[in-house]
Amino acid sequence: MSNVEKVNAFLDKAQVFYFLTTDGDQPKGRPFGFHMLSDGRLYFGCGTFKNVFRQLSENPKVEVLALDGDTFLRYDGTARIVKDDALLQKVRGAMPQIMDLYDKNGWEMGLFYLENAHAEIRGLFDVKEQFDL
Repeated sequence: MSNVEKVNAFLDKAQVFYFLTTDGDQPKGRPFGFHMLSDGRLYFGCGTFKNVFRQLSENPKVEVLALDGDTFLRYDGTARIVKDDALLQKVRGAMPQIMDLYDKNGWEMGLFYLENAHAEIRGLFDVKEQFDL
């Protein structure tokens, strides 16, 4: 299993994870659920009209935090925004109800992945595994 597949599998098991940004000098976190592995990259998405998208555009250094029992994942890097119609079609297939809502309201889904990323899979008192992606 590749490193990106390990992160994707952890997020699958966790189901809900937390996406962390900054708003000026204030940390901000919110639950996320959508992630998609495609062509060796792990993509995330959110509405371009949301504060989180503005925050990651202004300061692309972000972190994902996920919990699975007594084990947690820290996955940080620099958000790289992607405009790719073929990738957006994959998102439509993965979550058609959400994309229908976006279409109905004229909203745009912003897709991004983390580059220069680092992941740690940790227990309460130890690092079980860490790697760069």
